[in-house]
Amino acid sequence: MATHLDLQEQEQVDQLKAFWKQYGNLITWTLILALGGFAAWNGWNLWQRDQASKASAMFDELERAALVADVERSARVFADLKERFPRTAYAQQAALLAAKVQADKGQTDAALATLAWAGDNASDDEYRTIARLRAAGLLMDKKQYDAALAQLDAAAQGQNAREFAALLDDRRGDVLFAKGDKDGARKAFEAAYKAMDDKLEYRRLIDAKLTALGAAPAPASGAAK
Repeated sequence: MATHLDLQEQEQVDQLKAFWKQYGNLITWTLILALGGFAAWNGWNLWQRDQASKASAMFDELERAALVADVERSARVFADLKERFPRTAYAQQAALLAAKVQADKGQTDAALATLAWAGDNASDDEYRTIARLRAAGLLMDKKQYDAALAQLDAAAQGQNAREFAALLDDRRGDVLFAKGDKDGARKAFEAAYKAMDDKLEYRRLIDAKLTALGAAPAPASGAAK
């Protein structure tokens, strides 16, 4: 009986050896690749968390500088942030905040340069659109109307342009009105009015602009008389 069992065990060992000889390298490399991929995935997540943590700390510093209107420190922190962590959401938010501080301090050209970086480099389409909207407003204040309209044209090509349609048309109307194109302004304001949610208070401002142009929107059907 013992001899019979020994023969069975030996046969199983021989089969295992043959199997391993044929497939051993494949199994080994498959395991190595799987474990390596898992380690790389973990390492990438750890690196991402570390990057986000450092970027967050720098953004907090920029916020503190903005609170006291320290334009030089906010610009310096933003410069470091965009150089070290340009693909993070913090860099995009920092650009908008730093530009606001610069604009409030009368450093319009610096603010435009900061917004241009966000408009060209922000990874989130929403931040690019907001940056271009704000840049258009600053350019309008500088009477650079064609440049302002170019910013709005670029923003209108964004993936989420539909979500910003009312604001883009409203700003376009402002620029065209300032440029002296009242007919173009009226059309832009009308488009903004139609695109704006009627529950938003901002819509009343667009209504006022149209009224001033002699094109007051018609009352909604069913409105109380």
